[in-house]
Amino acid sequence: MGNTIVEKPSIAVLIPCYQEAQTIGKVVADFRRALPQAQIYVYDNNCTDATAEIARQAGALVRREKRQGKGFVVASMFEQVDADILVMVDGDDTYQAEAVEALLEPILKGDADMTVAARLNTYADKSFRPFHLLGNQLICGIINRAFGSKISDIFSGYRAFTRKAVAQIPITAAGFDVETELTLQALYRGLVITEIAAPYGARPEGSFSKLRTVSDGVLVMLKLFLILRSYKPLTFFGLCSLALFGLGLVAGARPVYEYITERYVYAVPSAVLAASLVMLAFFTLGLGLILNSVNLRLLELEKLVCRRTAQRQDPELK
Repeated sequence: MGNTIVEKPSIAVLIPCYQEAQTIGKVVADFRRALPQAQIYVYDNNCTDATAEIARQAGALVRREKRQGKGFVVASMFEQVDADILVMVDGDDTYQAEAVEALLEPILKGDADMTVAARLNTYADKSFRPFHLLGNQLICGIINRAFGSKISDIFSGYRAFTRKAVAQIPITAAGFDVETELTLQALYRGLVITEIAAPYGARPEGSFSKLRTVSDGVLVMLKLFLILRSYKPLTFFGLCSLALFGLGLVAGARPVYEYITERYVYAVPSAVLAASLVMLAFFTLGLGLILNSVNLRLLELEKLVCRRTAQRQDPELK
């Protein structure tokens, strides 16, 4: 990992918020008790209720992000807050502040670049909507196959990061697909992600979730598709190549059978289609190999730039 945590690291708690007046005061107070040495930032994402005022009264520094969407908020938090360790948590009081010690432990020991509160072992009856658990498991299964990882909860909003990890993760997501991007970008760059089992509660009465099952699910799948295509091109185009080759074999079954049995091909369109699909399959595989080579060179260049930047900031690393 190469992360060096200072003896007494500065810690910042980052809370993205949209219409969380009912819970934000308790969340800030809980984290002030759990991490008295930490600075707490609440990011107001165009709230029209009293979220910002209540957060200030509770002792948090309040900043505003005018671009609507959690992805924009996370990008601004990572750019603007300077601390050795960043803790990100939702402002809806579904995560326990007491779990932050377990979340920070692997980072303080230098054993992880990102820690994630895995919620799927202990949660309240109404914590998840129908299909959310199934969707979570489906996405995790695809990611684990593609990256050889063991992620169990991709959508957790309770995470901790080292400053170096944050500097390496570009945020392009605008909405709730940002958690998926955080995990995928970290895996692509070889960062160590450790999951910590943590309780997950239901929202209190009167508080409402901003998640939209269908539209946000589509955004997550699209983000997964785009990142796999861009960052795992050999896997993505290799699978496409296998699918095209399989279709080519199906389309060519009849022409091949006719030629073997009658030494003549009557299904000429099927033969043309089969040949086209097989050629396209090999072209797609070649494209995946080329993009994979380019991708590896870009990753090497990125790591070299990061190393040079770190050396300029800390001469002892030379």
